[in-house]
Amino acid sequence: MPVHTEILVSSLSRTEVVKRLDLMTREVNYLDYEEYSHKQKFNGRVKPDSFHLSLKMDRADTFLPLITGKIESTNQGSILFISYTLFPGAIFFLYFWLAIAMIMGMYFTFLEDNLLFGTVSLLIGLANMAFAWHHFNRKVKTSQQIFHKMLDLQNKG
Repeated sequence: MPVHTEILVSSLSRTEVVKRLDLMTREVNYLDYEEYSHKQKFNGRVKPDSFHLSLKMDRADTFLPLITGKIESTNQGSILFISYTLFPGAIFFLYFWLAIAMIMGMYFTFLEDNLLFGTVSLLIGLANMAFAWHHFNRKVKTSQQIFHKMLDLQNKG
């Protein structure tokens, strides 16, 4: 499963980090058509010691990472433990199609005695996984840049 983790150290207290994350995050209500402020960069939920966010997008993006984090207090600020993963629906379909490709590969290889079709099926499944990893990593970098920039601005203001 595509995953990326990182640990960030902040001089801000846990309460201040939560407050500032909350300012940049909106909780999505799909039944409300009200226009939201452009200052909010993330959709999700911020709790007193954790958060679940994703980058605010205008259109659907299968490889957009779900950012989950835990915030712990320290004597001189706080530590953020952050994990970037695909959304559960994207993970399901990624592994579903990998399983289909593997089943087709085994079918062609062992039941039809067609090594070429079996190999092509398996390679298509692996290519799909490689494509997903590549685009997920690209989206993680984009989300990280915005998240890190937001934290830099918080430390200055």
